[in-house]
Amino acid sequence: MTSPFPDPVVAWSGGADRPDLPLVVLLHGRGADERSILGLAGHLPGHLSSVSYAAVRAPIAEGGGYAWFANRGIGRPLPESLAATTAWFRTWLDSVAPEGRPVVLVGFSGGAAFAGGVLLDDPQRLAGTAVLHGTLPFEDAGVDVTPGRLAGSSVFLAHGDADTVIPLELQARTWSWLHEESGATVTSRRDPGGHGLSAETVAELADWIAGRTGTEA
Repeated sequence: MTSPFPDPVVAWSGGADRPDLPLVVLLHGRGADERSILGLAGHLPGHLSSVSYAAVRAPIAEGGGYAWFANRGIGRPLPESLAATTAWFRTWLDSVAPEGRPVVLVGFSGGAAFAGGVLLDDPQRLAGTAVLHGTLPFEDAGVDVTPGRLAGSSVFLAHGDADTVIPLELQARTWSWLHEESGATVTSRRDPGGHGLSAETVAELADWIAGRTGTEA
């Protein structure tokens, strides 16, 4: 079946993939593009030596930038859209990271919701998933959030106490479901600030990625 989306646009930190290395995929927020998040790789472990970092452009053009899914409101993907973009992403991911290559997803804002959707679709596929200042999609997005769904998975979760972009009820549900129901091993952090990454969060994210990829922070 022909995909309704264009071929993925991917920016690699250092300019090229190293298929022999663990892969960390950076997923930008809604209305942005791959360039807006690629710079994060420079603050993360092994970005020029022992880890490949790729920033992927979301497939849906929107307002001068790109989105990971059509939605019914912030953090609320339409099920058919999320399923279609997840399949599109998985086709690309399987082409660059066949079975056996560790893959970590790092998503910010809308990219965090998409990363959560990819994780919930196939929890065993990923070595780790970072949900940064965003929400998981829930059952109204067509994903499986039954208790224990993420048993064996590793999740890094960061929220901002003053974040007014992501609806508060979705932030609260994401926090409680991951900690209390998901079955995942969760590393979490709350910042006093709003909808942006602090230096402290990036440092903790770097430590977590080092643990998931077997590299030094």
